[in-house]
Order: sequence, then C-alpha cells, then structure tokens
Amino acid sequence: MHIKDKTIAILKQFDVGNKLASLPVLPKASVLIPLMVKNGELCTLMTLRSKELRTSAGEVCFPGGKRDPGDRDDVDTALREAEEEIGLPPADVQVVCRLVPIINKSGLLVTPVVGFIDESFCPSPNPAEVSAVFTVPLDFFTSDKDHYATHGAAGMMGLLHSFYFVDPDSGSQYHIWGLTAIFAILVAALALRRTPEFDVGFDPEDPLFFFQRILHRKTSKL
Repeated sequence: MHIKDKTIAILKQFDVGNKLASLPVLPKASVLIPLMVKNGELCTLMTLRSKELRTSAGEVCFPGGKRDPGDRDDVDTALREAEEEIGLPPADVQVVCRLVPIINKSGLLVTPVVGFIDESFCPSPNPAEVSAVFTVPLDFFTSDKDHYATHGAAGMMGLLHSFYFVDPDSGSQYHIWGLTAIFAILVAALALRRTPEFDVGFDPEDPLFFFQRILHRKTSKL
C-alpha cells in the first residue's frame, strides 16, 4: 500500500466524529494540518505568523483561526483560513479526519483538521498574516534530538514542548512550541505509528481517552 493511502487509513481510525457532542458550547477555532509525501517521507506544512499580528505574532503555527459565522463546521473553518493565509484552494485538500480538539490559552476550542495536499503545492502567503511557509518531516516530532520540554508552563500534559527546526531550504531556524507542538506530536505519533522518544503523557495507541479527560476537566469548570 502506498504511504499516503496507508496513512489515510490509519488516521481515519482517530476521527472524533460526534464523540465530543456532549461538550459545552465554546468559541471555536480550527487549524489545518497539511500532510504531503515528499521524497518518499511524510511531511507537514507549517507557517510563521507575521510579527504585525495582534496575537501570537512571530510564532510558528498551522494555518487556521477562529470560526466565522458563515463557516459550516470545523473543516470549513480550517480550509477557509488555509486559503486566506497561504493561498491553498480548498479543492486541493483531501480532508482525512478531525482529531480531538484542545482548549487553548485564550479559551478557544481548537480542532485540528488533517488533510493531504500535493507535494507540488506552491504557497502564496498573505504577508499581513504569514511571513514564511516551510515543510517539516513528520518524524522530526518523534525524535528527542531537537526536542526540549519544561515543567509547569501550562502545557497540556504538564509539559511545554519545544522543537528547534532548521529548514534545509532556507537555513532559517524555527521554534515550534505550545499547542502547535502538541498537535504536531499527536499527528506524527498516530500517522507513523511510532512512540516518541520523549515523554508525551498520553498513549500514542489510544490518545482520545487522555484528551477527552483533559477537555471534560476543563469544561466542567466553565
């Protein structure tokens, strides 16, 4: 089976569907985690936010943002934001699944939407929102080599995960941390069926239970 088809079959098993329908209504956001096969290995596309933005300026993120009133669902939000930020046409994304959402530091319920794009996609970043677009091999997020973690800084697992990635194409170094790092670790562990070399605090074979427990604990306080 081709690596793309195999990955799609794996990730579809973790689609949340309606499993979290009982959660309280919260303000929502979505991110698109764009996967591609590049030189025979799974990679993901990431962005560096413009330093002119009011929130998370200069941080590495996946394309995404808050839900608009006209968005039909989480997938619609992720695809719309990706088109606005990096010029990715929604029709060019093969949506695979929605993974378990996480409440971010602003109280938004952020849903990661995973989809495949073609390796030939050429980003057209909106300079008002994005200052750089780069690709990272997915296995980078399971290796301890460039990974760092600190305790007590409000990471979802009691850890704040950080990665320092040097883009071989540009030579630029990017700091990938926080919620973006958690989503990247989660997708890498699931897609590659690989346990990260560092402590993540959840079972890569069945992460839904852990994240559901975190969600219900947080929402019970609302």
